[in-house]
Amino acid sequence: MQTNENKVALVSGANTGVGFQIAKALVESGYTVYAGSRDLQKGQAAVEQLGASAIAVQLDITDKESIRTAVKTIEDETGYLTLLVNNAAVSHAGVPGRTMEEVLGSQRASIVPIEELKTVWETNVFGTLALTQACLPLLQKASKARIVTVSSALGSLTINANPDYPYRSNFDAAYGASKTALNGIFLSLAIDLADTGITVHMVSPGFTATALNNFQGTDSVEEGSKEPIRVALAEDLPTGSFTGPANFSGENNILPW
Repeated sequence: MQTNENKVALVSGANTGVGFQIAKALVESGYTVYAGSRDLQKGQAAVEQLGASAIAVQLDITDKESIRTAVKTIEDETGYLTLLVNNAAVSHAGVPGRTMEEVLGSQRASIVPIEELKTVWETNVFGTLALTQACLPLLQKASKARIVTVSSALGSLTINANPDYPYRSNFDAAYGASKTALNGIFLSLAIDLADTGITVHMVSPGFTATALNNFQGTDSVEEGSKEPIRVALAEDLPTGSFTGPANFSGENNILPW
């Protein structure tokens, strides 16, 4: 087990958006950060901005070999992992360049092409769990480890079941429901790992302007990254937490499942 003060993190989708902001905050807090990116060149460009304690790794969470190689790199270089941040996600698999409204409208459960739905879920749900499972042996070697997964308040069944919720129509079958499934699987993981010392946390950035929504979010990426950064840096949160920014959540930033 790792017992010293050297903290090591892997952040998926770290070359841009919320993932980049999380990686930056971790570097500034003394972590060695492996910045995962599907395009290694983009990851290397990000690392140049992040600083000397950031290391670019090619990481496509839908590719088993890519996951294996990234995890093996961390194992060979550090031997353990203190923190895994699951940030990589996609919002759709259809025609690029559409507005957020067009994308969500095309992903209603009654009309979404099943192959497009499968593609979104392959990244957001199955790929995220595949990376997490591959990292568990390294997390188990740390004296205290955490898994932080970037989810979305859009995936909350409680919120969307309320007929008075003004954004209820945005709960689509591809992206929104993939976050519901992600929440369920990682709550299951929190229960599964309850006696291991590895804690599991879900966090929503809120309505942040990123490539996921064609930069139509109301919050800047810096503003939207505040809660994910808080959770990524916190070492005393109860396992199985689901939180979001204050304007989206209740007491102690807790979101309803």
